[in-house]
Amino acid sequence: MAGKRKSHTATFKAQVALAALKGDRTVNELASQFAVHPTLIHSWKKQLLAGAEEVFANGSKGTAVDAEVVQTQLYEQIGRLQMELAWVKKKAASLG
Repeated sequence: MAGKRKSHTATFKAQVALAALKGDRTVNELASQFAVHPTLIHSWKKQLLAGAEEVFANGSKGTAVDAEVVQTQLYEQIGRLQMELAWVKKKAASLG
């Protein structure tokens, strides 16, 4: 009778793959430490290396800079709108 397959989280897979990339222990040592098959470690390591480019291409630093630019633009627009509102109130008071 076959046992139920284990489902590993992405965090666990990343931790094991990073440990394999360090190279201070063999894959078999890591397999016994993390209680997974060595083939899984090899596959997770390959996935990590294949996806590493996306981490840097879509890094959070770029989005943080974009958020600052958007925030600055919004503050400028708020300032312009406040000036326009003050001008309209002044003109409305002089007409009324």
